[in-house]
Amino acid sequence: MMSKEDMPIDALGRNGYRYPMPVFKKSSRMLFIGDSITEMNRWLNENDRNHYLGHSFVFLLASRLAVDMPEAQLDFYNRGISGNTVADLRNRWQEDAIDMNPDVLTVLIGVNDGGRDVSPEEYEADYHHILKRSRDANPDLKLILMDPFVLQSGSLSGKGAWNCWQAITAAYRKRVARLATEFDALHIPLQDLFDSAARIAPASHWLWDGMHPLPQGHELIARHWLMAVNARWGNEREVRQ
Repeated sequence: MMSKEDMPIDALGRNGYRYPMPVFKKSSRMLFIGDSITEMNRWLNENDRNHYLGHSFVFLLASRLAVDMPEAQLDFYNRGISGNTVADLRNRWQEDAIDMNPDVLTVLIGVNDGGRDVSPEEYEADYHHILKRSRDANPDLKLILMDPFVLQSGSLSGKGAWNCWQAITAAYRKRVARLATEFDALHIPLQDLFDSAARIAPASHWLWDGMHPLPQGHELIARHWLMAVNARWGNEREVRQ
């Protein structure tokens, strides 16, 4: 019989929580920034350690790695703000990204840009600006760029709405891939992952309104963040399962 260790990882990442520990320096500052998908009702008071991370994939990652790597003392911060576009990130980048001096920075932005008819060129220009500022401030910064994503469910169930949103987010994703190459960032293609997941369970199982993940959608993001990060910065000699 095939053992769990030998089983292939499927599109959902099942059996995917058997992974090498990421190699981060002790007390690394892990910053996540974006819109409501990242925010998920985080409390602004970071002295309240039960609520300052919200309940998105950021919370899931912080809880998982704090159990598996307590000696690393990783320091997690959520700087998602509901409704933000990449231009909004640019306006607050000094305070919420540069001044935070992160060691690992994860960016997920784009769905609100689509709702405000931001052109792919404008999207890329603002995104390039913030990444350049962060790279100039810290050449050793570990950058992780995650694609904006949509599925045909909820408010995007109709063919017209779906075609419109799929087209604009696809254009943004091309820019994210290009920026990831330019800035030597880890690129996580979330749209591909959600498309694969939607072939296993309905789109509405993952994104309740076509844009915002349900708990299992956040788990999917967290799981694939871990697999991608560990593929690039993992320590194969130490494996958790």
